[in-house]
Amino acid sequence: MDYALLKMIHVGSVILSFSLFFLRGIWLIQDSENLNQRWVKILPHINDTVLLISAILLATAIQQNPLEHTWLAAKVSGLLVYIGLGMVAMRFGKTRKTRITAWIAALCVFAYIVLVALTKSPTLGIS
Repeated sequence: MDYALLKMIHVGSVILSFSLFFLRGIWLIQDSENLNQRWVKILPHINDTVLLISAILLATAIQQNPLEHTWLAAKVSGLLVYIGLGMVAMRFGKTRKTRITAWIAALCVFAYIVLVALTKSPTLGIS
């Protein structure tokens, strides 16, 4: 697959993933029934699968291994933290406050992941 197309798919998936997570968080804050819609429970998982597959294909295409490149390891680690916080926010948080706090923390981790991707630096250039 063409690198430019693959990167476009990946970035598009990132944007959609963030948009869906942000929207679900707003609905969480509003205590909206929209969170119970079938598409809201399914679409994020489909998109995140596309996102993960495109990430793996991109890493393979540019021949970069997270075990050898610290910025890529930081993105993978950040992703695991983001997923964990997202699970607390959307499913496992026992209180509304816990869920909203986890959602906000996940948004911060998401921003970190994007900044690492843009700077190719796990420290974001801060020494």
